[in-house]
This record gives sequence, structure tokens and C-alpha cells, in this order.
Amino acid sequence: MTVLAALTIDDAMTFEELFLLEYGRVANVALRILGDRAAAEDVAQEAFASFARRRVRIGDGSRGWLCTAAVHGALNELRSRRRRDARERAVLRLEGRPVASDPFEAVALEQTRQAVREAMRRLPERSAELLSLRYAGLSYREIAVALRLDEAQIGTLLARAQSAFRKELDDERAR
Repeated sequence: MTVLAALTIDDAMTFEELFLLEYGRVANVALRILGDRAAAEDVAQEAFASFARRRVRIGDGSRGWLCTAAVHGALNELRSRRRRDARERAVLRLEGRPVASDPFEAVALEQTRQAVREAMRRLPERSAELLSLRYAGLSYREIAVALRLDEAQIGTLLARAQSAFRKELDDERAR
């Protein structure tokens, strides 16, 4: 049996002994809430730091106090993450950039947008105009008026533009 296994929390225990005895438990409490080991360890360390700053007397209530502090710290971290994510998404929307919660997803979205821009740039001007107007929500009639075309031609012209776009996009992705 190790020395730590034989320890129980009592008044004679030092802060270091309490830390060694309870750190794993406190970190695991935070880990269950956060699902992120590094963040859980930060929360556990802050719980112990708060315990030391407050000069809480080491005793039978220490374990409960530390675990409760870890729960509160982990919940605060989750709230903070949500607020930070909401702010970051709002900024991305204002900048017209892709919104994704995962950084890898954000990179993939940006790469897709870049490929679409390049494919659109290589299309004939009329095709790019047709696609842009259609995907902006304009009806066939509105597109025909805007581009001074016969409304009966819009469906065929859009189909050709979409086909050309798909080819350009495939070519762009192949590069």
C-alpha cells in the first residue's frame, strides 16, 4: 500500500498531500462535464488554487468543497465557450466568412468557397450572371428582365451554365 492510499483527509494533512490525494478525482469531475482533459485539468488546478487562496481548513469537507468548485468551474467554462463561439460565429457572419464550430470544418468551407469563386471566375460572363442571379433567389422572370433575355430561354441557359460550372468546379478541385 502506498503512502497516498493510506492517507485520509484530516486536520494534520498538508495542502500538498491533499492535492496529491484528490487531484485525480477533482479533474475527473471536471472531465465528465467538459469532455476535454486539458480543460478539465485547468479547472481542477483552479479549484485547488481557489481552495488555497480562501484558506479553507483541510478536513472532512475538503473533498466535497473541491469537487463542488470543479463542477462550478467546469460549468462556467462551458458557458464561456458558448459565449465565445457565439461571438466568433457573429464576427464570421459579419465578415461573410463560413461559419463552422470545428476549425477543420471552417477550413474545408473556406476551401470550397474559394473553389466556387475560381470556377465562377472562369465561366463566361453570361453564365456567371445567370447562376448568381438564380442562387440569389430571383425567379426566371426576374432574371430575364435583369439580363434582357426571353423568359423562355432562362431554363435552358441555366442548365448549360450549371453544367459548365460543375465542370469548372471539378477541374478546380482536381488542381
